[in-house]
Amino acid sequence: MKSTRNPVFDTASTVGRLLLLIVVSVACGALVAGLFAPATALAATVANDSINMFNDLPAGLDVNPPAQATKVLASDGSVIARFYAEDRHNVSLANMSPFIRNGIVAIEDARFYQHGGIDPTGILRAIVATVQGGREGASTITQQYVNNVIIENLVTAGKTDQAKLGAQKTVGDKLKEMRMAIAMEKKYSKDQILQGYLNLIYFGNGAYGIEAAAKLYFNTTAKNLTLPQAAALAGVVNSPSVYDPVAHPDNVVTRRNEVLGKMLAQKKITQKQHDAAVKAPLTLHVNKPSQGCVAAAMAPYFCDYVQQLVLNNPAYGATPEDRAKFLFQGGLTIKTTLDPKLQKVAQTRVDNTMSPTDPLQRGADVVSVQPGTGKVLTMAQNTVYNPATKPGNYMGNFSLPLRDANGQPLHGSGGFQIGSTFKPFVFAEWLNSGHSMMTMINGAVRDYPPGYPWKNSCGTTTGFYDPASGTTLLPNDDPDHYYPMTAYLGLAISINTITFQTATQLDFCNIQKMATAAGVKNGTTNKPYDLSHISNLIGSENVAPIDMATAYATFADGGVRCEPIALTSITDPTGKSYPVPSANCQRTMTKEVAAGVTYALQYMLVHGSGYAIPLNDKATAFAKTGTSDGNVETWTVGANSGIATAAWFGSYQGNGPQWVNQNITINGVYYPNIDGNQLAGSNWAAVMNAAAGNPAYPVHPLTKPPASMLSQTAPLVAGTNDPLAGSGVPVKQQPNAGGTRDQAPATRLPVKTHAPAPTKPGNHKKK
Repeated sequence: MKSTRNPVFDTASTVGRLLLLIVVSVACGALVAGLFAPATALAATVANDSINMFNDLPAGLDVNPPAQATKVLASDGSVIARFYAEDRHNVSLANMSPFIRNGIVAIEDARFYQHGGIDPTGILRAIVATVQGGREGASTITQQYVNNVIIENLVTAGKTDQAKLGAQKTVGDKLKEMRMAIAMEKKYSKDQILQGYLNLIYFGNGAYGIEAAAKLYFNTTAKNLTLPQAAALAGVVNSPSVYDPVAHPDNVVTRRNEVLGKMLAQKKITQKQHDAAVKAPLTLHVNKPSQGCVAAAMAPYFCDYVQQLVLNNPAYGATPEDRAKFLFQGGLTIKTTLDPKLQKVAQTRVDNTMSPTDPLQRGADVVSVQPGTGKVLTMAQNTVYNPATKPGNYMGNFSLPLRDANGQPLHGSGGFQIGSTFKPFVFAEWLNSGHSMMTMINGAVRDYPPGYPWKNSCGTTTGFYDPASGTTLLPNDDPDHYYPMTAYLGLAISINTITFQTATQLDFCNIQKMATAAGVKNGTTNKPYDLSHISNLIGSENVAPIDMATAYATFADGGVRCEPIALTSITDPTGKSYPVPSANCQRTMTKEVAAGVTYALQYMLVHGSGYAIPLNDKATAFAKTGTSDGNVETWTVGANSGIATAAWFGSYQGNGPQWVNQNITINGVYYPNIDGNQLAGSNWAAVMNAAAGNPAYPVHPLTKPPASMLSQTAPLVAGTNDPLAGSGVPVKQQPNAGGTRDQAPATRLPVKTHAPAPTKPGNHKKK
């Protein structure tokens, strides 16, 4: 129960203060005795009712670690961002300048090293000053520390409304603080108390503790504070608003010189030091702290991802409030997987791809993960991470789905239509079902009427391409590729009719399971990739780039999928470690199937649409491009054994005709059509090239698939190992002029990446 203030002892009045000080001065001896004497002895000694309260006052105080700033670090230890409720960085007394140690004692409590927690001499001096109409504080540093600890504990517990300041305190409050101060002096050394005090007190403008104050006002550390700087900060403590170095510098200089005078009188500095410091100008180097991902030194969207991983995880607190307290007040060191060098390359690429203020709101995104570990290495996009409503500002993360697996928000965009980058999963199930990649497939079949018997053992699949029913025939991107060819070649040059014909011999349920197991899921719902409509065979579903990178990393690691992870460790100031999510690496497809997919996609990178992608080493890598209708969404996704990357360029506002990327000029370059191998492909290659040669991301030769997958089920031209030979597909001579970069160069096959989707009654879908 709160004590009721006695008007006689109202500390807001001069008389009240005088009476309080008299009572307190009488109580000083009683307090000391009260720590040891029985209640009856104390009652006999002191008559005042307030003094009789000593038996009920707590003799000790729990000094909990004060709220400190949390640091989020990249993999090399560099700081990404800081989170805090109070800007504080605890440092040891040895890491504080002797000038600040001596200065704060000189001005706040000259007898600090002589008294036992309360200072009767100081109390009597305060009484005299009060009688004379002046003002002099009587609280020792230990008492001030007790008061600040009490307030900090209440704030940390969410009981800010119970904190009492100045005139709000009753006699009982004062006496309780005094008794606690005496008890504290018995428990802690003077240096421990001074260290705790200097790390806890408020220096104004959001700076808590001497380290934060040194950084804020002078852009230095507590250890490197000069005499004039330390004296100025020592003077601020008495009233951070009156002695605000930014708002009231003249007041600060006056107060600083008072501190210097006391330091001289107490022989803490020489006359020469004093005189030089008094003459020194107050030279501020204000470095106002900013916190959170808006102020991140790099990778603000990755920072936001890390923030959500902590705030969403019950391991860090039972409630959202507990988890927020853990992050903003825990003084944590959060080590992450981000590679700053690769991130810089990725960020530079996306920034140079498209201005964030693009009126059509087109975006560029690059995200990379490490095969075999799931570590997220890069996460970059071209917009500005800022909540203010302003062109170019966007808080959604292009790389992520809307929510995590438990339905908690990730601030993700929800993904984009992935186009032909889905085709490898159809191909993977083709191989998994026992087919050879060299099986000849009839690419001339284009008519799929309503009621076509698609097999789906875990649901139904509908949709049709049928002129008799009001739709077009299934098109390829080029009218010259309706031929029989191998399944291998159909994937390598991205022929829609080949993908559909292989699907007629597969169970759509198993295709879905193959994709889901690799990591592909709907970016909006987190449900398995939807194959209830045949248009999704060629990428009509929205998938987040991080999930596409994860899925292709599964191919790269021989069929082992690792869930993406961003955290490597979390520790608090005491060194206690907290659990971080595991990558949970599991085999989801056979090594042989993974090898078959990478074998075909490596050929795509060299001879298919990937020919135009400026990757330095194409012998050990594989990739697939993808483009949606109207070239609205464009992708390159691929990997080697060391790194998997998904690069996307397109509209993040919709898929309508207003966002078509055709006949446009970007950065001074005219594009008849934007295809996956162009802006996205170049960004993908830049990151892959930057990772090359780094021993952290070792690159190994691709594994060759087993002979059974390469068996020729149709005659090939004798005497050649070229899979094009004998495929039934003529090599078309085509000049480069007037073509798109998604087409192969002269003497190579034009590449097809997308086609309009079929219609079903009441539902028109686009790929």
